[in-house]
Amino acid sequence: MADHVQPALNPDVIVQSYKRAKDRRGLWEAHWRDCYDFALPLRTQTLQSGAKTGDKLFDGTAPDAVDQLAASLLSNLTPPWARWVGLMPGTDVSDEDRNILAPKLEKASAILQSHIDRSNFAIEIHQCFLDLVTVGTACLMLEESPLGESSAFRFTAVPMFDVVFESDAGGRLDGTLRRLELTRRELKQRYPDAPDLGEDRDDLIAGGEEARIGVIEAVLPDDRGYRYMAVAETSPGLVSDAQVLSEGRFEKSPFINFRWLKAPGEIYGRSPVMKTLPDIKTANKVVELVLKNATIAVTGIWQADDDGVINPANIKLVPGAIIPKAVGSQGLTPLNSPGRFDVSGLVLESLRARIRSSLLADKLGQIAGPKMSATEVLERSAEMARILGATYGRLQSELLTPLIDRGLSILRRRGEIPPLIIDGRTVDIDYKSPLARRQTQEDMSRALNWFEAVQVLGGEATALIDAPRAARWLAKSFGVPEELLLSEEDVAALPKGESDDAKPPAINLEKLAKTISRQASSEQARVDPSQNEPPPAFDRGGITSSYIPPENGVPLNPFKGVKP
Repeated sequence: MADHVQPALNPDVIVQSYKRAKDRRGLWEAHWRDCYDFALPLRTQTLQSGAKTGDKLFDGTAPDAVDQLAASLLSNLTPPWARWVGLMPGTDVSDEDRNILAPKLEKASAILQSHIDRSNFAIEIHQCFLDLVTVGTACLMLEESPLGESSAFRFTAVPMFDVVFESDAGGRLDGTLRRLELTRRELKQRYPDAPDLGEDRDDLIAGGEEARIGVIEAVLPDDRGYRYMAVAETSPGLVSDAQVLSEGRFEKSPFINFRWLKAPGEIYGRSPVMKTLPDIKTANKVVELVLKNATIAVTGIWQADDDGVINPANIKLVPGAIIPKAVGSQGLTPLNSPGRFDVSGLVLESLRARIRSSLLADKLGQIAGPKMSATEVLERSAEMARILGATYGRLQSELLTPLIDRGLSILRRRGEIPPLIIDGRTVDIDYKSPLARRQTQEDMSRALNWFEAVQVLGGEATALIDAPRAARWLAKSFGVPEELLLSEEDVAALPKGESDDAKPPAINLEKLAKTISRQASSEQARVDPSQNEPPPAFDRGGITSSYIPPENGVPLNPFKGVKP
């Protein structure tokens, strides 16, 4: 069977692909602008940096709810300075090999988490979550930092108006084209091996600003990974023809694209703000009319008889003013306002309640009341898992898994971790975020109910409980590192007691229930204090050998790609 031949990349193909993808995105742009204007005005598209935004906004319910939902996603999916990701042996690994492999995977996951914590991940992923909640789609770029920096990762939240996507037959956003504008100096810094685009002169435009050159970065999949090419667009007086600035190849795409939800047949996602946008606009208009009515109530509307004496152009309503009027004229009289503040208040309160409900602010917001009991914590956790279950499944597939794959790919290239490949059979991902551990808490609760039922049956029934295996399972449920546990061989080698026929001690179910409840409370209400400590200082000596380029090419800025 003949191999499938991928079309060759050239500057004209990249430019035309970007234009076609941008035309397909055109229908979404007007919708995105409405969502940004009314729910996230600071993130909207502006022609100039620092331009004033939010002129259309009169009601702050939607922006506040968007901030709360993005903060909830950050704390429940990728909490800063907490272990939210790990590696574990896959399903095909035997018990004997699992004991050998688990400590190595624990060390590799600790290195990965340390690099993420020391990077700008928490800042950029929060911006992505704001985009996700507002327009339903977000793009996070993961680049490799130069050797010598504290973290191997450098993250960038790419604005949605700067990027277009191409999807495959399975609906994945695997093709990414990004457009940015750079000055000549910025272009040389980002692409040091780029060819000379012309004479080195001062390209100034009106206002004394330096001219910028349009650049398109394309990352497209093929049979061997992802192809990368950066192209300078044609610009009168600057670039005569589209030219290649840089090209290379990646094992994993540096662009991580993810969505809130997706309608059939669509590439871009839809957001909760889109669902409640009519209520947001209506509430905004009601507040605008209420403010206008309040202005009228304060300053008033006045009427006067045309008696030939009063001249409205010369009247100033200031303290101590004397306003002349003709004999028999009523002078200035106030006009009663027909507006009713009580009706507008009822309508506005109903609209705000629906907005907060649609953006989950009333379910995922901060706890304002007294400290909750363990039962209330579990109920709140179950409600959160039910609400965000479908969304978390999509984010796990489109955000977390590609993020971990890309991070491990970078660390493998730098020689900081062994050549681990996540395939689900030998090595698998262990998600440890608070939202991912909801199911673990339910499993522990069911196990506790079974322990109680077995204890009621009597001593012979309790003999079915294998205490060492139960302790090992609870250790896994609590997230205890494998390196802290004895292997089964070490446990078997321990000295036995004086009497092997002695009755095993009864399990204190009351204390076990309290422990599990405390675990559930800590997962919901706060981050575990032991995980809240900053990671140890970065060990620069951990990179014992200098970086050796791969045999099939030379690393290339800015993504450390490999020349084909």
